[in-house]
Amino acid sequence: METKNNTGNLFSNDQKGNDKAPNYKGKVKVNGKDMEIAAWVKEGKNGKYLSLSFKEPFKKTSGQLPDNFRIDSKDDMPF
Repeated sequence: METKNNTGNLFSNDQKGNDKAPNYKGKVKVNGKDMEIAAWVKEGKNGKYLSLSFKEPFKKTSGQLPDNFRIDSKDDMPF
C-alpha cells in the first residue's frame, strides 16, 4: 500500500508482546519522508487519549541489530 504525502495509517498491533508495546502501529509520510508511527491508549485526568511516537524506519546494515533486539537467556547466546 502506497502512502501519500502527509498521510498515514494505523493498525491494531495484534503481535503485542508486552505491556510497553504499542496498541497500534503504522506508517506515515510527512513532507516526503517515510516514518513509522506507534500509538498507545492511555488514561489521563481528562479521560482516554492516544500517546504517539514517530521514528525513521529501521534499515538493517551489515552486523546491525534492531533497537528492540534482545536475548532472554544465556542459553540463547550464539557464543
